[in-house]
This record gives sequence, structure tokens and C-alpha cells, in this order.
Amino acid sequence: MNESAKPKHYKELFVWQKGMNLAKLVYKLTASFPVDERFGITSQLRRAVVSVPSNIAEGQARQSTKEFQQFLSIAEGSLAELETQLLLSVELAFCRKDQVEAALNEIDELQKMIGALKRKLSSYSPPATRHSPLSSRAH
Repeated sequence: MNESAKPKHYKELFVWQKGMNLAKLVYKLTASFPVDERFGITSQLRRAVVSVPSNIAEGQARQSTKEFQQFLSIAEGSLAELETQLLLSVELAFCRKDQVEAALNEIDELQKMIGALKRKLSSYSPPATRHSPLSSRAH
């Protein structure tokens, strides 16, 4: 990826947009969860899903490709956490399997997209850093 191809803003990233859509989907789903779970799994699900686009945004705003990749890895972890919590929500009968299918499909798609973006970033090698003549030692 060359610098001119890099989006100027995280909002231009399709993967961020998909993460935002997933967050809205999970918020709608959890609105019908039991009230006594408001500070339990409902809160956990919402924190995990908000973490996905948030980490994509923060990573893209960082200065280095390595930092961006690290934040993408954090977003991947949040997706795994979210998937686990959705499956547990079904097991606990807070929702039905068919109600979480759309979110699970979005998670799968986002995992693939983030993986592809990380591979693309890995193929980008920044120009060599110039060292100041003052920093080199002549013997």
C-alpha cells in the first residue's frame, strides 16, 4: 500500500463502516435482553462490538503500519469475544439462534476483511529511514 492509496480518514475504510453497522445491529438485538442483564452480558456485548470500529479507527489514525496492524489485531480479538457472547446469549435463551445469524455472518465477513487488510499492510514496506550523518560513527 503506498501512501497515496492510504485513506485519509478512517471513515473511508469499508471495514470501519461494516464495524459500525455491526454495532448498530448488536445494540438493537440487546435492547430486548432481560433488564437484569443490563450490567451483565448486555454490557459485555456492547463493549465488545463498540471496540471493533473504535480500534480500526484508532489504528488507522496512528502513524505507523505496525501500529495499525496491532489495532486491527485487537479488533479481531473483539470479534471473537463478541461471537462467543452471542452464542452464549442463545444458550442462555436471551435470544434465538435466528436472531443472531445476521450478526454472526457480519462477524465472519469482518474477520475476513480485517485479515485481508492486515495482509495488505504487511506487503507495504515503507521507504528506508535516512540516518543523520551525526548519528553514524566514523572509525
